[in-house]
Amino acid sequence: MTSDSTRDDPRVTRRALLGGAGAVAATGLITACGPGTGSDDAVGAAEPTTTQPPGPDAQVVAAVADVPVGGGVFLESDRLILTQPTDGDFHAFVAICTHQGCNITDVEGDRIICTCHGSVFDLDGVPVEGPAKKPLKTRAIEARGTDLVVG
Repeated sequence: MTSDSTRDDPRVTRRALLGGAGAVAATGLITACGPGTGSDDAVGAAEPTTTQPPGPDAQVVAAVADVPVGGGVFLESDRLILTQPTDGDFHAFVAICTHQGCNITDVEGDRIICTCHGSVFDLDGVPVEGPAKKPLKTRAIEARGTDLVVG
């Protein structure tokens, strides 16, 4: 076989296969270790996660009338913060601060307050003050008649 016929050979050598697999693995490792993969110090705040509408296992957690327009409430039994920034626009958040995992138990006016280290979030769950840089984790919520359903 000449070198010209070797180039036309469709078979892959073990060396080429292992080299390609190594490149794929290295790319995955670099991607996994990049900024924004769990570090609260990542540059820029990520947008809140979007969630699907509540599914068949959803539960009624409050009445629509319980959540004031332009404000919110803390549901201790469900560990949730419910907000209604504008009429009919409901949000549900896990009541855990994204800074260091402290419990959030307070909504004051149009702000969600973490008293551990002073982080403050708006009614959309986006940090506006303090050390937290990531938005609050969302839960799917939907108004069904007079009930608020989270799933």
